[in-house]
Amino acid sequence: MATGPGLESLVDQTISVITNDGRNIVGILKGFDQATNIILDESHERVYSTKEGVQQLVLGLYIIRGDNISVIGELDEDLDAHLDLSNLRAHPLKAVIH
Repeated sequence: MATGPGLESLVDQTISVITNDGRNIVGILKGFDQATNIILDESHERVYSTKEGVQQLVLGLYIIRGDNISVIGELDEDLDAHLDLSNLRAHPLKAVIH
C-alpha cells in the first residue's frame, strides 16, 4: 500500500501510469529520479477501444520521462487479475492539453 509521501513506497510494486498523450502503461516501478523520470520493468501498454477488447502491447523494460506523466497510481494486482480485458470496452483517453 502506498503510505509514503512520494514514489519511494511504490518501488517494486505494480503501477499504472497515464501519460500526457493518453496512454496507459502498466509495469513494476524499478526506479525514479528528482524529475520523476521513471523506470518500469515487465511493462505493457493497454490500448482501449469501443469496438474490441483491450489490447496489451508488451514493452518490457521502459523509461517514461517525468514531464510526460499525468497520473501514477498503485495497481491492485488481485483485482486486476480478475478483470476480463478481452470483454472490456472503453473510449481511448484524449491527450492532456496544457
